[in-house]
Amino acid sequence: MDKFSYLGTSDVNAIEALFQQYTKDPNSVDASWRDFFKGFEFAQTNYNTDGAVIPENVTKEFKVITLINGYRQRGHLFTKTNPVRHRRKYEPTLDIEHFGLSEKDLDTVFHAGNELGIGPAKLNDIITHLKATYCESIGVEYLYMRDPQIIKWLQDRMEKTKNTPAFSLDEKRVILKKLTQAVVFENFLATKYVGQKRFSLEGGEALIPAMNALMEHGANLGVEDYVIGMPHRGRLNVLTNIMNKTYQDVFTEFEGRPSEDSLFDGDVKYHNGYSSDQISDSGKKVHMSLTPNPSHLETVNPVVEGIARAKIDNIHSGDNTKVCAILMHGDAAVAGQGVVYETVQMSQLEGYKTGGTIHIVVNNQVGFTTNYIDARSSTYCTDVAKVTLSPVFHVNGDDIEAMCLVAKLAMDFRQTFKRDVFIDLLCYRKYGHNEGDEPRFTQPLLYKEIAIHPNPKDLYVRRLEFEKSPLAAEAKDIEKAFKAELEANLDAAKKTDKAKITSFLEGNWTGVKKADDAAFETSPNTSIDEKTFLDLAKKTTELPADKKFFNKIAKVFEDRRSMIANNNYDWAMGELLAYASLMKEGHHVRFSGQDVERGTFSHRHAVVKVEDSEEEYIPLNSITAQGQLHIYNSLLSEYAVLGFEYGYAFASPNILTIWEAQFGDFFNGAQIIVDQYLSAAEYKWHRMNGLVLLLPHGYEGQGPEHSSARMERFLQMCAKNNMQIVNATTPAQQFHAIRRQLKRDFRKPLVCFTPKKLLRYPSCVSTLADFTKDTFHEVLDDPKADAKKTTRLAFCCGKVYYDLIERREKEGADDIAFIRVEQLYPFPHKQVAEFVKKYNKAKEYLWIQEEPENMGAWRFIDNSLRNLNLKCIGRDEAASPATGFSKRHNEENEEIMKNIFSKILVK
Repeated sequence: MDKFSYLGTSDVNAIEALFQQYTKDPNSVDASWRDFFKGFEFAQTNYNTDGAVIPENVTKEFKVITLINGYRQRGHLFTKTNPVRHRRKYEPTLDIEHFGLSEKDLDTVFHAGNELGIGPAKLNDIITHLKATYCESIGVEYLYMRDPQIIKWLQDRMEKTKNTPAFSLDEKRVILKKLTQAVVFENFLATKYVGQKRFSLEGGEALIPAMNALMEHGANLGVEDYVIGMPHRGRLNVLTNIMNKTYQDVFTEFEGRPSEDSLFDGDVKYHNGYSSDQISDSGKKVHMSLTPNPSHLETVNPVVEGIARAKIDNIHSGDNTKVCAILMHGDAAVAGQGVVYETVQMSQLEGYKTGGTIHIVVNNQVGFTTNYIDARSSTYCTDVAKVTLSPVFHVNGDDIEAMCLVAKLAMDFRQTFKRDVFIDLLCYRKYGHNEGDEPRFTQPLLYKEIAIHPNPKDLYVRRLEFEKSPLAAEAKDIEKAFKAELEANLDAAKKTDKAKITSFLEGNWTGVKKADDAAFETSPNTSIDEKTFLDLAKKTTELPADKKFFNKIAKVFEDRRSMIANNNYDWAMGELLAYASLMKEGHHVRFSGQDVERGTFSHRHAVVKVEDSEEEYIPLNSITAQGQLHIYNSLLSEYAVLGFEYGYAFASPNILTIWEAQFGDFFNGAQIIVDQYLSAAEYKWHRMNGLVLLLPHGYEGQGPEHSSARMERFLQMCAKNNMQIVNATTPAQQFHAIRRQLKRDFRKPLVCFTPKKLLRYPSCVSTLADFTKDTFHEVLDDPKADAKKTTRLAFCCGKVYYDLIERREKEGADDIAFIRVEQLYPFPHKQVAEFVKKYNKAKEYLWIQEEPENMGAWRFIDNSLRNLNLKCIGRDEAASPATGFSKRHNEENEEIMKNIFSKILVK
């Protein structure tokens, strides 16, 4: 911690006490304090060395020190950072009287100036220096950061330059050009496409030159890959003026042209993603990607982080200085959306860190219609930054050079300390939430001020004129040339028939194909040879002899070795060997979620701890393989973690990426990711994804929040072969389903409803042949049913199958067959038809489920098999997924069984 940061702005007692201690014995105080006290020429003061009295001039030196600290700590409250509003008033102010000083001290030279790096200086000069550094167009919050090295680094960088830009003529020319592009582009759209939504950046155009400065500087510091996430406001400006999407392509979208792909419905233009390779001004090759996003503000944040981490891991060999995530926010959203908090909490976690994210808040000072004072309780919209001790720079959006200065400083900070940093760009929104909205309904005074406020380009040109810069004379020519470029692109757009779609099947996605209906008719071969399987099984069940493990862990691995000998593999073995076999074939496996290392139900034990040291051992990584298992227990978040893993899979089509819910019921904490990305991204944005979701599901009397992974919600979203829904009933089926993800030549999300009871169920086992001579079956037959005797054909999925066959044996019934639909979507019509044909004596067709009738798969199944006139047997319709009373649960189970096996039903 900075040696003054704990002090109040008017209390110098602590320093005085330390100084008295120093005068008695210099070695009794910390070395940093010794150096500080030596810095003063105290010999001239004739101070009393017995510690009884501290002379007035020495006391005032300490008061100046507290004044300096006051500016460092609270200067951000008294800045000139708001272009269109008066700042709120805060007390106490930084007036010198609050520090025990007066006007008569202004001409006194104080050695405290050394603390600012300006040497002994008059108090008046010290205050001028402090105001320039902390109270002009830039305000800074950083003293809470606790790390003395970081605080000193920031102080040195800011106080030596007084946070005052000193750009060269060439640098200013670049700033002027980018600012002109930002302002003129918005004006051009406003005049050519009157009334069309574009979510203008007007009022916040400083973002464009600042991003340019940030990314150019980052390239010089080694950044090769930028991953960007942002909301709709200003997106078109970033796409064209930062990422070099052609103006013609954007204008074509405004013209409303259909897409090149008739199967692609697309999204509004201010949601689309884009990527490009560019050469920086210094000749460095840089890749930029803007992640597609929905209107759900801040949802894109964890997706961006996941993409960035995938690039760090798999393209840049773990070097996070080569990949930089940039997240842009609105002021209302960054303060109001909880996923922001979840995402920043990931920033320093081993499984999720990306080397620091640069956050830029385009602070319009208003939400849709909501004033900032109604949008948060915190002082600033960026106060979430303090959670992870990240510095915050508040900048006046009308001071373009200050914004560019801070952008470069933020990049320096990120590359040096690998931590998040926030830039609060205080600006305004020229129009309403969109161009057709009337803001004067709700902010009449603010919008009177905005209506007469000059745009940032005009203000910058005035500044250049005041500085007598030759650039002022160039401004009109720069604008004229740019307008001509826009007109030429508009003419070309009007002659274009189809809107261009950017292909993503390049780079890491080379070799991946689009899937048609035929691709889902059968599953590919996912078996592995017997020798490889047994070798992997043996290696993954061995623990190092030189390490002592908890006796229960040793027993788990002993039991697994027995499975090999007895040829009956349980769920955990089937799952782990799926990962091991893919690793053997050269694929990495990334797996995260709450408690996944051990597994919620203590079945997986993918990571085991040495008893005496808690050293971690990962058995799967002991096999000789090119692939590695990277498995992480996540923070207690569904929304951000699922978003992160979606992003990781987004950039890693040849890596098996898995997210597991602690209980399937909890996935709905991430419902927005499922709705906006998982189910719809390919249809909206032409982006495939191979993420696997494992959702524990099953009715076992654990209550309404530990029974249902809401199968019905996923099935309701299924269309156009957008994802795969599986509810496997054997270890081998799960093994093949997992392997199938990387054996197909296309990528679709895989949602697996996984068991709880079946993890250790004696009859839920598979044999060696099931893994080595078989593949995934979309539908499984009833091995004990006699087609000649079957008069009732019952379809089901999941754990209920085991309850049914056990009850059938108990009842001695032989007239009913239970067919397991292992893959619910894409629905296996062909395979189901084959079983209907096999059991051709059936007179009645049933669907059996544990879930209430208005939940589970019933409605989907009924719609898929209308020709069978199915009857549903399950729980009655309910508002809650399950009862919380075990007795009632058992009664409901018995009602289901009675409805199936009652003699009344058999006619």
